[in-house]
This record gives sequence, structure tokens and C-alpha cells, in this order.
Amino acid sequence: MAPMALESSQRILVRLSGDITTKAKATRKQFVRRLVRNLKDALKSAGAAGRVLRTHDRIFVEVERGEPASALARVFGVQSLSRAERRPWSELRDLVDAGLALYGDAVRGKRFAVRARRVGDRARVPIDARAVERELGTALLPSAARVDLSNPEITVRLELHPGEVDFFTDSTRGPGGLPLGVEGRAIALVSGGFDSAVAAWHLLKRGVALDYVFCNLGGRIHQLGTLRVMKEIADNWSYGARPALHAIDFDLVSREIQAHSQTRYWQVVLKRQMLRAAERVAAERGAVALVTGEAVGQVSSQTLQNMAVISRATGLPILRPLVGFNKEEIIDRAHKIGTFELSKVVREYCAIVPRKPATAASAGAVAEQEAGLDASLLDRAVAERGVFDLRALDLDKLDLPELEASGIPDGATVVDMRSLAAYGAWHYPGALFLDFAHALAAYPSFERDHTYVLYCEFGLKSAHLAELMRREGFDAYHFRHGLSDLISHCRERGVPTPDPL
Repeated sequence: MAPMALESSQRILVRLSGDITTKAKATRKQFVRRLVRNLKDALKSAGAAGRVLRTHDRIFVEVERGEPASALARVFGVQSLSRAERRPWSELRDLVDAGLALYGDAVRGKRFAVRARRVGDRARVPIDARAVERELGTALLPSAARVDLSNPEITVRLELHPGEVDFFTDSTRGPGGLPLGVEGRAIALVSGGFDSAVAAWHLLKRGVALDYVFCNLGGRIHQLGTLRVMKEIADNWSYGARPALHAIDFDLVSREIQAHSQTRYWQVVLKRQMLRAAERVAAERGAVALVTGEAVGQVSSQTLQNMAVISRATGLPILRPLVGFNKEEIIDRAHKIGTFELSKVVREYCAIVPRKPATAASAGAVAEQEAGLDASLLDRAVAERGVFDLRALDLDKLDLPELEASGIPDGATVVDMRSLAAYGAWHYPGALFLDFAHALAAYPSFERDHTYVLYCEFGLKSAHLAELMRREGFDAYHFRHGLSDLISHCRERGVPTPDPL
């Protein structure tokens, strides 16, 4: 039995992307079937009551008037959407009368055009589309400013089916691409920043279902920021899939790298360890590729030579959709997909960034650096990872430490974790200098009857150390946004601050 029509429903015409329409018949059928499934998931996720109808040439979505339907414009494989009004017809006069009733007021005083096309088997639509355009245009003209075929203010469009016609004037662009899920599964390495989220979006657009690996160097605060970003992608761009984020504690792995390799190779070795971790997750999840947000030359580890050496850490293909992007293009895309505001507060974890990194590491030199590493630490980190179902995740229910400093209490020990040069240029009066690497080794010997307030450049290193200290029973806090929050605090209390640049 066919489903009952919705009362007071609105009809939405879904146009398929060119990536679907150009496929062979069997492939197109498979892709459209997946697209329909994803559209249904989008409706369900938006809480909209509706149904998806498929014909040979078109997909229509019927929803109750007033129901949210914006999620449909975020389904990959959709080229565009239009709210359509369907009417019966048997002769030209029916089309003209219906069009005049629907759009007579809409074109009043405006430049307009009429566009008609026959859909499907043209033999079953025995009417000249140009005649429809001419006759309906003539009927609408008396109330309009004029006909303007080049730059109309409103375009009345008709799609003619046997016995029925769809009228519409608006068109909302979709993301295009391929329906999510038709191209298998990959693992995307993410950090919460602009690049990895945008890279993930571009792979989703190509029909690749993703799970995410986050190699956590900055504690639960950094993890929360990354979860917020990737949940945005999961909730708004992953209809038809249930992505998981695999959070791997990389603290011991990072310390092992710092203890057993030369400083200039830290970043290259770290990236290789991250790829190995993602490869292990891929084997469990049936993924056939890895995805990163790397762009050639953006940072020292992303020189072409370093990327070549890093890639050799895994036998899986590494997809880098942003490889030729510049930063402005990446940020522009982050705005469009909705991750910019979330990513801009997730700073790059900078505790393992050397002053003079290797920019042309050789495979042999890197192999020597890795020879002394304890491989069991990586295996253990992957085995003990946390796994989050992003679409089901309630961020408000995560158990997070209260680490943020609202001020600096009397008698507190203030620790500056920036570089020595930055500390020498300006620091909070009386603050101690202790860079992150030395702080990690030294904090267990701190006096436990003190209150500690920490700050760094952006708040990630200080949050990580404050969290570690809390676990050991210390009364430790940090400034959430690092130096900028500390300076604001100082200015409110009349403490001298550095001159603005």
C-alpha cells in the first residue's frame, strides 16, 4: 500500500548532482538508493515528519508545511532543492491558469522570466515547452514590470510530467558530490583545528564514510574542543552514517619521542606514530585509507620531503584533500561548513614543536630516530583508547575538570609556560618560568600546600599540566585562552601589561 499523503504538505524537488547523473545505469541506481536512505536520515535527524518519493528522473520529499527541511541541503549527492507546487493538467490552459494563480502577485512590479521543461518520456508530455513559456509569460505580464530573460528578479519554473506539473521559483544549492557511504570507509586524523575538519568534509563529499582518530596531546580540555568540532560535522554533514571518534592518549608516546629522538625530528616521528595508530584503528573498522588535513609547505612537517617520509609509516593510502589549499581557502570553507567558530578556539598543541625542525628529513635518519622507541607504548595507547559515538554524544554530560582560573589568589604560585624569550619580554609579576617539558618532569616535586595558576600562549599546555596536577591532588588552575585571558585579568586590576603590537 502506498503511504498516505501528508496533510498540508509541501513538496521539495531534489536534483541529483552531476556525479550521480553521469554514472552508468546500475551504478546510478545504487547511488540513488543510498541517497534516498540518507535523505530519510536527514529528515529524522531534523525531527521532521515526511517521506521521500522516487521516480525514474526525480526525487521528491514531502514534509508538513512549517517542518524544518534545511538538513536536506546538507546531504551529499544533492545538487539543489526547490519547494514545488504540484498541480494536475490536461491542456495548456490548465498550466496558464495554475501559474497565474500561484505567481500573479509574486511578479507584480518585477522583472520576470518563465522557464518550462518536459521531464521523463517526452512522448507522454505532448506539449511544446516554449509555448507554455510564451502563454504563461503573456498572462503574467500585465502586473509585472517587464519580461527579462537575462537578469530576472523572479523566475517561474515549470517541470512538466504526464498529467502533472511542478511549479517552483526558489532554488537552494546543495553540496553536490556523491551520497555518503557509496565509496567505502576511511579513517581521518583530526585535531579540532581548521584543517582536519575541512579535510574530513571534503572526503565526506566524495561519498567516503569516516571514523576519526584524535591523538590527544593536550588532555581532556583539548579533547572536548575536538569533540565539539567533529560533532558539528557528524550532526550536520554525516546523514546516513554513525561516525565514531577514537580518542588515543598520546602523552606517553609523545614523552617517549622526546626522550629518545633528536629535537629536530620530533614532529616527523610524531606524525608517523599518529599514522600507525590510525592504521591500527582502520584495520578494526574495515577502513581502506587514511585522511589528513595536510597542505604542502604549510608547516615544517608538511614539506614535500617530510610528507614523503611520513607517508612511509603506513601501507594504507593517505588522502590529503587540502594538499594544494592555502590557509585562507581552508578558513573560508570552515566558515561555510559551520566549524570555524568551534575550531578557532582549539589551538594547535605546541609543546612538541622544536625551534629548528627538520624540513628535509631522510628515511634513513628517521628510522635511526625511531630505533630506540618502545613500540608497546603505541600498542597500549591504541588498545586503551576511548570511543565516542559522535551523533549520540551529549557534550554536556562529559565529566570534565574545573580548571579555569577566575583570577590569581593571594599567595598563589604563578607559572609561565611560554618560551624563555616570551617570558623575558613580559611576564606576570613574580611568575616562575618553567617550559612544558621541564614542568612535566618537575611537577610531582612541587609543594602540595600551594595553589598554582598556570598560563601559556593559548591555554592548551597550561590546561594539560593543570589537569595532570589535579589528578595528583594539586590545587591547580589555568587561564583558558592563555596569555590573552591573563592580560585581560591584569588590565582589570591595574597590573602593567605589554604594549599591544
